[in-house]
Amino acid sequence: MDLKDKMILSIIQEDSTLSVKEISEKIGLTFTPTYERIKQLEKHGIIQKYVGLLSREKLGLNIVVYCNVRLKEQSKKVLETFENHIGKYDEVQEIISLSGEYDYMLKIIAKDINSYNEFAVNVISNIPNIGQYHSSIVLHEVKKSTKFKIDLE
Repeated sequence: MDLKDKMILSIIQEDSTLSVKEISEKIGLTFTPTYERIKQLEKHGIIQKYVGLLSREKLGLNIVVYCNVRLKEQSKKVLETFENHIGKYDEVQEIISLSGEYDYMLKIIAKDINSYNEFAVNVISNIPNIGQYHSSIVLHEVKKSTKFKIDLE
């Protein structure tokens, strides 16, 4: 990956709605080589997909919770069962396997505290092999980004 590829990635992270023509103008290449570079970045899985970032608040989703989960046991089957079960819920945006005190951290989005409580009581606490869970409610998001740092060197 050379400087032009890195420039393309940086630009796409900022605004994936730009046309190939607009990207080519920004990086100083013509349309065709820019298009080919983008297709190669997609082919190699560096660009995985293009998405729209939505305002959760404007959609009425006012609560962000990080929920740490400890399972009673950590066999492969138990871990896979938990991951498959919890992964089915749209409220769960991220599932992260951890080392340390907890086995998983879940990022959960809900309308309000009552909706989250219902989810915790009716879903999380009813998953087999849940040993303990601890919820941390986000008060304020200081920094929120989906952009990776790309060294343009």
